[in-house]
Amino acid sequence: QVQLVESGGGLVQAGGSLRLSCAASGRTFSSYVMGWFRQAPGKERDFVAWINWSGGSTSYADFVKGRFTISRNNAKNTVYLQMSNLKPEDSAVYYCAAARIYSTYVSHYDYWGQGTQVTVSS
Repeated sequence: QVQLVESGGGLVQAGGSLRLSCAASGRTFSSYVMGWFRQAPGKERDFVAWINWSGGSTSYADFVKGRFTISRNNAKNTVYLQMSNLKPEDSAVYYCAAARIYSTYVSHYDYWGQGTQVTVSS
């Protein structure tokens, strides 16, 4: 069982930056692939990024490449999403999730946090 708690969301102007954190409980954090997803009102939950167990491999959605960076610290049981050059269309609730495999699909993730709101003003 893994419990995930996101933090770091907020209101930021376009072009600004935010760093989201996701703290995990349990001693098996390092055995999970960690992902970030986002969901805007009335839209589906979209894949943003994943990072493998060691942090040595990552994958990003095209719409965040070059702007967002996912990282993890297994000693702290935490995964991060550094977001830069934010755009109004990045506004959404951001969720972290844990999976046993590399995946961009919501259904492949076993555990989810409650989400943190990111709002980017123009």
